[in-house]
Amino acid sequence: MLFSSLYSEMELYIAELQKTICDSLLQFDSAITRDHSWERQEGGGGLTRAIDDSTIFEKGGVNTSSVFGKLPEEIAKQLKVESMQFAACGLSLILHPRSPRIPSIHLNVRFFEMENGDSWFGGGTDLTPYYPHEEDFVLFHRTLKQACESIMPDSYEQFKRRSDEYFYLPHRGEMRGIGGIFFDYLREDDEKHFKLVQEVGNCFLPSYLPILKRRKDEAYSENDREFQLIRRGRYVEFNLLYDRGTLFGLKSHGRVESIFMSLPPTVLFPYDWHPAKGTPHEQMMEYYQPKDWA
Repeated sequence: MLFSSLYSEMELYIAELQKTICDSLLQFDSAITRDHSWERQEGGGGLTRAIDDSTIFEKGGVNTSSVFGKLPEEIAKQLKVESMQFAACGLSLILHPRSPRIPSIHLNVRFFEMENGDSWFGGGTDLTPYYPHEEDFVLFHRTLKQACESIMPDSYEQFKRRSDEYFYLPHRGEMRGIGGIFFDYLREDDEKHFKLVQEVGNCFLPSYLPILKRRKDEAYSENDREFQLIRRGRYVEFNLLYDRGTLFGLKSHGRVESIFMSLPPTVLFPYDWHPAKGTPHEQMMEYYQPKDWA
């Protein structure tokens, strides 16, 4: 079996990160957490910690997984490798707050290794806001920049550009949110890249909890809520059409409930919708394009 010492270290890290994040969220919100430990028939499994209809979060969760076995042909083609034995572990987080004044957020860190000795790290995080609180966007991106560049100087701009390109809806001509960072296939310097993944995972709480605390008690209108549900529809479009994690999970026979946990519980798809002139929602539409927030 594969499972190098580095793989085992990554498994331990994501388990610790999952507990740290969930403990913080549970202290902050009366979240209803549903824990599901699951096994994959081909090898491996994971722990899903789902948040369902809590005080602040309408839906969300923090998942860990470690799966192994024969890499499916379709996934091998996507990764441009031969179909062989593989192992992959990672943490995936998504939070969809009830209030449109609080952004949705996504985080993923992962490690992949192959039978032939090839291995790599990947990860990313992005923010999906529904109201133009620019100071929140600046905080989020500056926290990410500091985390990335503490390990890899001058890496933030590259990772941000990849995020702007990845979390993008080409059929809409817009991003699903205001971006973040994205990286994949980080090879060769395992020690440095593992430290990077740890910094990215560890910066989740300082990049998001201050925003959550700042916005959780703000009043919002029915129009704010409508805009949030419409933008959630864009989130659904991205995850079902373009997200690599969703595709990998389904093609590798992962747990379907854990995979689709990323989808928001309620969305709107009105025909030919446009924001009213002069509203914060019209302003937000300008922010779903690449901008220098840091």
